[in-house]
Amino acid sequence: MTKDELIQYVGERYSTEAGYPWDDDSFVFRHQGNRKWFAVAMRVPYRKLGMEREGTADIVDVKCGPILMGAYRSQPGILPGYHMNKEHWITILLDGSAEDELVKELLEISVDLTNIRRRNSI
Repeated sequence: MTKDELIQYVGERYSTEAGYPWDDDSFVFRHQGNRKWFAVAMRVPYRKLGMEREGTADIVDVKCGPILMGAYRSQPGILPGYHMNKEHWITILLDGSAEDELVKELLEISVDLTNIRRRNSI
């Protein structure tokens, strides 16, 4: 999934537009009700991700429970959370290395974990 495909998917699936709180091309997706982030996307140098590559990568950080973290981080295109709490957030490379269905699954988990109203009603 690319950055543009992510924006389109989240808009269609969750009726949420990307918000741009900084003066760059980084963006966040928020719940409409509680305004909590469920994803933050940015472009970072590969080296900051611990990768020995030149250039930059488009990534998205999503919240994920610590129990599931190990299983997901063993998948292609999934890394420890960049610039977020590495116990509760993971990074997805938006370069096609992570399967689209996995990206969608991780977004759904993040939406559920950050939606206080939904969690309190369960």
